[in-house]
Amino acid sequence: MSRYRRADKDSLSGFRSDKPEAPVPYGLLKTARKSGQLNLSGRGLTEVPQSVYRLNVDTPEEAQKDVGFGASDRWWEQTDLNKLLLSSNLLTQLSEDIRLLPALTTLDLHDNQLSSLPSALGELQELQQLRLSHNQLTSLPVEVSALKNLRTLTIQKNLLENLPEELGQLENLTELDLSNNHLKVLPSSLGRLSCLQKLNVCHNNLSCLPDTLSQLKAVKLLDCSNNQLTEVPSSLSEMLALEQLYLRHNKLRLLPQLPAPALKELYIGNNQIDELQTEQLSSLAAISLLELRDNKIKTLPEEITLLSTLTRLDLTNNDVSTLPASLALLPNLKVLLLEGNPLRGIRRDLLTKGTNELLKYLRGRIKEEPEQGEDRQTAMTLPSQANVNVHNIKTLKILQYSEKQADMIPDELFDAAGEHGVATVNFSKNQLTSIPPRLVEFHSSLSDINLGFNKLTCCSPDICKLLQLTHIDLRNNQLSDLPCEMKTLTKLRSIILNYNRFKSFPDVLYQLTSLESVLLGNNQVGSVDPGRLVKLVHLSTLDLSNNDLLNVPPELGLCSSLRSLSLEGNPFRTPRAAIVAKGTDAVLEYLRGRIPT
Repeated sequence: MSRYRRADKDSLSGFRSDKPEAPVPYGLLKTARKSGQLNLSGRGLTEVPQSVYRLNVDTPEEAQKDVGFGASDRWWEQTDLNKLLLSSNLLTQLSEDIRLLPALTTLDLHDNQLSSLPSALGELQELQQLRLSHNQLTSLPVEVSALKNLRTLTIQKNLLENLPEELGQLENLTELDLSNNHLKVLPSSLGRLSCLQKLNVCHNNLSCLPDTLSQLKAVKLLDCSNNQLTEVPSSLSEMLALEQLYLRHNKLRLLPQLPAPALKELYIGNNQIDELQTEQLSSLAAISLLELRDNKIKTLPEEITLLSTLTRLDLTNNDVSTLPASLALLPNLKVLLLEGNPLRGIRRDLLTKGTNELLKYLRGRIKEEPEQGEDRQTAMTLPSQANVNVHNIKTLKILQYSEKQADMIPDELFDAAGEHGVATVNFSKNQLTSIPPRLVEFHSSLSDINLGFNKLTCCSPDICKLLQLTHIDLRNNQLSDLPCEMKTLTKLRSIILNYNRFKSFPDVLYQLTSLESVLLGNNQVGSVDPGRLVKLVHLSTLDLSNNDLLNVPPELGLCSSLRSLSLEGNPFRTPRAAIVAKGTDAVLEYLRGRIPT
């Protein structure tokens, strides 16, 4: 038997190839020729293989072997590569051969070790998205300014100390993220980015902002948090589309005077503001959210009542000792945060009961002027023992009947409201099983309705006749669906549906493009449609916490307007809890990196 022994031979040698394993599987390249998309994220690459750069240049291997092709394998009909994802690798440089991929519209290089970029990048004239975050870049090549079709440029978390003045030539740019770098100044040319809608320069070393930013007429969001700013140029009020301005963690001593006509949210916490002046307050004509936490404010002026559109006021951790009773006259104020202030004359337990109780207490301190004739009586008792506060109805335009545990709203209440143009209705914390039909009497004026903490099992289509609604609170009910007629509520900005019985994202909400905030936590939602969600271009807050999401679709990362995404308490495995804990930006970036080609 010894003559048959082949101990020195490999019995499978005839089936083995001497070629080393390719860093990019050939099948992946073959698929990319058909689809025009190649995802090489997270493959541990230290360099981009030549086979990638030359994907549309070299003849495919099978063509050189003279094999036959079916109708689906005609390599000569290949698609030029337009999307190349190289994120989360170990790349230290990018070759000048990138010019061999002139059809690229998306190039994702985030989360690598790049310290420089090739000048050939400027030859990618079709490029629309360039993602460079989480690298080690100290500068940008001036050639980047030649990318005339670029829409999105994200360079956060690098080592940039300056930017080329030519950056202002990116005339079609809509999003620019320069956060978490070492910038001390911004180029004045940024004012020429006429299409820019979102500019993020937070976590840098900026001591001032260029006046040219006032030329950015399309910018809706400007984030300058965590810098060294001591003042903000008043010219920013010329930013006609500006809705959200973040100035947290700077060195500001005064509230900036910014009569920007569209400014709804101003975040200016963690500064050194010790006084609120009338001129600055009166300039905030459209403000909805004002965050002043962690400053040194001692008093609130009576002029705070000028902020008639204010819904949320955060004064946490200041030096406020007394509150003006007139604060209760703010018609739209829903949230007032005062923790960490040395308040006198207000019991601590009153603060813990929430905004409604605090405002009720302050209203009780207002001395009303006696009225003439029949209107002299400010409250009357109905057979149902409901107190109708005529002052609230006439002056504040509020109709309130909450915490009565009632299963219906007395007709006398609606009769008293009459023709007074009620703007806010609060029927929360009762036993209502249906929406009061007489609400439609306020169809021309009602903008805010609170029906939370009731027993509603369905939402009557009658609510869809209230075309002025901007806010609906339906939390803590028994709802499982919303009527399709709600698509008529074209002014609706926020809806609260926490603690209900929804098993899916309400279909009609996908059609309400005006929505800015959707709170759907603590339901049983099993899925969302990111393709439809991305069309809600104003959506900045989405709460899907404590639901039944088994997976989070990567395409959700394309919802670029989101500033707050809550996903905790769901049974999905990815993204991992550690990523979710890092916050919205980290989750969205992770999801974008996992979008399949």
